[in-house]
Amino acid sequence: MAEVIVKENERFEDALRRFKRMCEKEGILSEIKKHQEYEKPSEKKKRRIIQAKRRTFRRHKIALK
Repeated sequence: MAEVIVKENERFEDALRRFKRMCEKEGILSEIKKHQEYEKPSEKKKRRIIQAKRRTFRRHKIALK
């Protein structure tokens, strides 16, 4: 669970920005979207294949530098 402690003299917008960044880092929003509606097994498989391709591309791209 993401938790943000507001510092003294910190604007609300800055604290909210930190909270959003934490949620994105922890993958909370993507997890909520995943559970909002049913995903067919074929769609789930397709999504995982695409993710794997992206991962391997990034790894090779970093290794080439």
